Amino acid sequence: MLLWLTSLMPQPVADQACLATTVYLEARSESINGQLAVAEVALRRRDRGRWGSTVCKVVTAPHQFATTTTPGSFDINNLVAFNKAWQVAGRSIHNWQLPLAQRHMLVPRADHFATTAISPIWSRNRPSVTIGEHAFYAVN
Repeated sequence: MLLWLTSLMPQPVADQACLATTVYLEARSESINGQLAVAEVALRRRDRGRWGSTVCKVVTAPHQFATTTTPGSFDINNLVAFNKAWQVAGRSIHNWQLPLAQRHMLVPRADHFATTAISPIWSRNRPSVTIGEHAFYAVN
């Protein structure tokens, strides 16, 4: 429902809502750095344009983020965790608006991530950075 509502929101608010939802679904139990790294991957993908030209398009691209793999009946029921994800999303968007040389990046060049419990085929033979329960990879 929240992602549908983003279609009615002005772009900056929609981007933050989509990014916050992604951070919540992917990394709500992770540290701030783990959440910032997830947001960084989504923002890098937006900049590259391959997955979409807005944050909402990137995080709703088929089979890329939890927003498309989580059942539609899933409720955001941990408001403390969602508020944290909202703050992380806003901080990430603000950071990404800075000139490239001034951005604080946790996972430079990373455009994919996966939980450390799995080893996707695209991750093989690629260096990674691990933050919490996620490994971040530069695939493209």
